[in-house]
Amino acid sequence: MAKTMPPEFYHLMEDIQAVDFVLVELTLYLDTHPDDYEAIQQFNYFAKQSKMLKKEYERQFGPLRQFGASYSGYPWNWDDTPWPWQI
Repeated sequence: MAKTMPPEFYHLMEDIQAVDFVLVELTLYLDTHPDDYEAIQQFNYFAKQSKMLKKEYERQFGPLRQFGASYSGYPWNWDDTPWPWQI
């Protein structure tokens, strides 16, 4: 059974998902428009936002990304719930 999380958990997760969606769309656009300076500036802005949001999420709620992109607390806290797909 998943534990109940505070509202900030859900707000941060929603913000992360929204920013990462923008990054996916900009990546697809830039694949076909590699010289669009404004789109590159937008991509870099949202990449920074994504990094900051994920850092804040992990500070408050623990690791979010696997394969060495996130650190684990002690004891190993990768088995803490809920996982992003469980919300």
